[in-house]
Amino acid sequence: MRDPVNDDDYSATALGSEWISGPPGPSGPAGRTLVAPDRADGSVLRFGPGVTAAAVAPFPVVPGPPARRRGLRRYALAAVVLVLVLGYLAWQRHGPGVEVREVAVTADPDGPACGAVADVVAVVRTNGRPGTLAYRWVRSDGTRSERLAERMPQGRREATLHLLWTFQGPGHYRAEARLELLEPVERTASARFTYDCAP
Repeated sequence: MRDPVNDDDYSATALGSEWISGPPGPSGPAGRTLVAPDRADGSVLRFGPGVTAAAVAPFPVVPGPPARRRGLRRYALAAVVLVLVLGYLAWQRHGPGVEVREVAVTADPDGPACGAVADVVAVVRTNGRPGTLAYRWVRSDGTRSERLAERMPQGRREATLHLLWTFQGPGHYRAEARLELLEPVERTASARFTYDCAP
């Protein structure tokens, strides 16, 4: 065994205190060295009691409104507009139907010429709502038409209905044409004219 005292090649090396207590740094209580905190996801982990965001931030920390309420407010106007549009479309489709305001029938009182056609015209005025007018023509010679229908689109306020009555040969005839409105309400209107054809 070598004698450290008498051996010229041997030298004692003193271990510095940094090998025992870590690198030098700020001293804490009782002379213990404080170690810098670790970092996680870019945020400093703070140790010790009483560390709050208000103590660190250079400005007052005011909590904002919850994100859910902000989202509801953002879509509130769009939701109101959507409800109004859907309500209007439902009213247009399922609201009050067509209403008849006036029915009038006219014809040339002098009647048609010999062997000509009399044009009897009925005008039905409505409230402009969509619907269907059901009607028929009744003539004074005992004939009547089948049940007829006139579809009224939205915004149309007047329907013009024609009856073409053909006369042939000589004669004198006092004619009457009557419109019978069946739906949406029952109403009648008529016009009279004279067919006069000398032989």
